[in-house]
Amino acid sequence: MSHATNQSWGGRFSEPTDAFVARFTASVNFDQRLAGQDIQGSIAHATMLARVGVLSDAERDAIIEGLTEIKGEIERGEFEWSVPLEDVHMNIEARLTQKIGITGKKLHTGRSRNDQVATDIRLFMRDAIDSIDSELARLREGMITLAEREADTIMPGFTHLQTAQPVTFGHHLLAWQEMLARDHERLLDTRKRVNVMPLGAAALAGTTYPIDRHVTAELLGFSRPAENSLDAVSDRDFAIEFASFASILLMHLSRMSEELVLWTSAQFDFIDLPDRFCTGSSIMPQKKNPDVPELVRGKTGRVYGHLMSLLTLMKSQPLAYNKDNQEDKEPLFDAVDTVLDCLKAFADMVPAIEPKKESMFEAARRGFSTATDLADYLVRKGVAFRDAHEIVGQSVAFGLKEKKDLSEMTLEELKQFSDIIEADVFEVLTLEGSVAARNHIGGTAPDQVRAAASRAREALKAHREAK
Repeated sequence: MSHATNQSWGGRFSEPTDAFVARFTASVNFDQRLAGQDIQGSIAHATMLARVGVLSDAERDAIIEGLTEIKGEIERGEFEWSVPLEDVHMNIEARLTQKIGITGKKLHTGRSRNDQVATDIRLFMRDAIDSIDSELARLREGMITLAEREADTIMPGFTHLQTAQPVTFGHHLLAWQEMLARDHERLLDTRKRVNVMPLGAAALAGTTYPIDRHVTAELLGFSRPAENSLDAVSDRDFAIEFASFASILLMHLSRMSEELVLWTSAQFDFIDLPDRFCTGSSIMPQKKNPDVPELVRGKTGRVYGHLMSLLTLMKSQPLAYNKDNQEDKEPLFDAVDTVLDCLKAFADMVPAIEPKKESMFEAARRGFSTATDLADYLVRKGVAFRDAHEIVGQSVAFGLKEKKDLSEMTLEELKQFSDIIEADVFEVLTLEGSVAARNHIGGTAPDQVRAAASRAREALKAHREAK
């Protein structure tokens, strides 16, 4: 048995908590991470209580001074955390009371651990989202810069992982950037719903004290107080929404990782990653393994799991707060850490990618990637598309037999499939001609790629200025 009941709630209990139960129900081992946010919220709460006359100015000042000293102790690693005190909130309050006496016990007036922890998590998530926002912007910036640089670098585009049509490496990178731009929008939209203050909802029904929740919200930088006290303490939608954002982002990074892994292989040989992002083999000295993208790809499942954990956690909870919600923090913390680490890795790595332009170009020449261009050429000459499709199919079959790409065939060889084909066909059969022909917004023409990169950079700049 533990030596005593918890002094914050033990008045009605006749025996102390079982020692195992105390450990089992405690959260301080992980929620101490919220200490900074907990102190921030408590300072704002004390300030508001003094403003409405519940605390005197002297009591407020003593509380704020004590909390500030405690914050220093925690930052210096001098603070002694206690499992019997259960959580970060009671550990800090107990230390405050130890430092300033009975005034420390007045801090909890007009609030509950239910609205306190809900506020702490939202403050933590707001800070985390701002950090992720910065790393995501850094990755997008590096990706846009590389896309501009490689706007003319021709590579094969794929469907079904089969050579389809030629594109440019810059165009491909901007496809990645579009994924991240959508992720960025989702992140900022999530922040709007994170930035709502539960404090003042107390346990579930509000408080009889004359608190001013608008004052506290303003002090903490929240956009507004939560409207309903029941919902305020029990809502974890914002955590699920963040985990959903994180899962979609990691899905995108995993798709990018898969391509990077393929492209670094000897079979593709499209790019080179600097040694600092790779590792070797303990037995095969020639190996250079793309461990960073492989690990990001692997961490995707971890983040998916956190989303499922949070959804399952909330799926059958009645209103209002339940102890189940203690289990929201570890998956949320790990999702934040994983996202930040993966973004940092990509933001450092992507600008350092070196395309192997000759290998990309030669790969685009294989697989008849300009076959659609030949079909379009015939259509412009008046051939119905289905007939043009048949003609090009016969041409490709001939090329496979003779081991010749369409651009390598002679005019006579091409004319055996259609008399309409003339010498000007070679203008569309070259890889350069193929990518340049798609000269419209969203197309592969190098000028369009550079214009798209410029628009993406302007959008990113506008986002940064709006913060």
